Amino acid sequence: MALQRMDHVTVVVRDLDAAVDFFRELGMEVDGTTQVQGEWVDRICGIDGVTADITMLHTPDGHGRIELTRYVRPEPDLGDRAPEPVETPGLRQVMFAVDDLDGTVARLQGRGAGLVGEIVRYEDVYRLCYLRGPEGIIVALAEELR
Repeated sequence: MALQRMDHVTVVVRDLDAAVDFFRELGMEVDGTTQVQGEWVDRICGIDGVTADITMLHTPDGHGRIELTRYVRPEPDLGDRAPEPVETPGLRQVMFAVDDLDGTVARLQGRGAGLVGEIVRYEDVYRLCYLRGPEGIIVALAEELR
């Protein structure tokens, strides 16, 4: 049996509305929102008594999807944690192709995102940057140079 496709990436957040607003500003579209709970959720998470609010979003081309999940129960650890640096092992960022890097960065900065480093040029191929959005999520943006 062969792999069919990557379905989606899940990002766990504390403020679901802020995260949804951020990804909508980026250009993603909401598929829907639901709340999940019950024995099947407990079993897949390995935690008893789970209740989670979930919003699914997709890219305009319909191929990329993100699931934003906020755990209602058990109550999430709301302690302040410094954002992890970009070189920390594990899933660090999600990359999106954009057609106007400067405009996209300006819009997302208007939503509170901040550049991690600088906007850089990679040869004559791309302009790239990392932004830190809500919950410390790192979003990489790439504008192809033609």
